[in-house]
Amino acid sequence: MIADYGFTATLTTRPGMGDRLIDLLLTGLNEGSPGASEHCVVYLVSRSASDRDVVHVTEGWTSEEDHHRIFAGEAAQAIVAQIDGLLAKEFEYTDYVPVCGKAAF
Repeated sequence: MIADYGFTATLTTRPGMGDRLIDLLLTGLNEGSPGASEHCVVYLVSRSASDRDVVHVTEGWTSEEDHHRIFAGEAAQAIVAQIDGLLAKEFEYTDYVPVCGKAAF
C-alpha cells in the first residue's frame, strides 16, 4: 500500500518520562491498535539524540480519512488519553503528503 497522508509529531515529556512515552507509543503497534491497522503503512517512534525526553512519531496512512477514522476509535483514544499526562508542553504537529522514500528495518 502507498501512504497518501502522513504526519510527524514532536512530543516533549516531563523530565524523565521519555522512556515511558516511548513504551506507550509502541503499544500502538499491538493488534487492534492504530499502528497495526492495514491503513497505517508507516509507524516510526524515535527519540532525540540530544534529549531523551523529546520523542518523535512519524506516521504514514493510506488516506487522511482512514487516519481520522482509526484515531476516532477506542484503542487510539485510550493511548492519546495517557499521553497528555506525560507531556511538559503541547506537542508540535506537521502533516504532509508523502512523495517517495524507503524504510527498511
